[in-house]
Amino acid sequence: MTREEKNQVIDILTKKINNASHIYVTNSLGLSASDTVNLRKECYKNEIELVVAKNTLLIKAIEKSDKELSELFEVLKGETSIMFTEVGNRPAKLIKEFREKNKLEKPVLKGAYVEEGFYFGDNQIDTLVAIKSKEELIADVIGLLQAPVVNVLSALESGGNTISGILKTLEEKE
Repeated sequence: MTREEKNQVIDILTKKINNASHIYVTNSLGLSASDTVNLRKECYKNEIELVVAKNTLLIKAIEKSDKELSELFEVLKGETSIMFTEVGNRPAKLIKEFREKNKLEKPVLKGAYVEEGFYFGDNQIDTLVAIKSKEELIADVIGLLQAPVVNVLSALESGGNTISGILKTLEEKE
């Protein structure tokens, strides 16, 4: 690879790092060709961009980016695949489901930058799965805000039926 080609790869990776809200660093070495294709398909379905890059180029891209991600340098050894996403817990869910569905131990989480925090090691998968996305948090807040209104409306509705029933009974007696 020429220096110019390396610089192009670094520029592309830098743009991806700057544009992604969340970044997962994984190791998928050892997956068969068909498993790799299936993983890429699942990533595409879940709006996750999966990129394989040389660690040295990725380090240079991180250094060049607008984000302070130097803590990820310690996991950039060996085979490295990077997942870029806008939803923080989606790659963790995908990794967990992919491994369970295919009865595999790969891909392995090396590290992640999610919700402005760093997570290291495959033992953090369950923690990352549990992190709620922005959309899930908004839905929870809306549900909490709607609950009192729904309770009042249902009480008024049931009370209205009771009053209506009493009036109807009194009317029939006369």
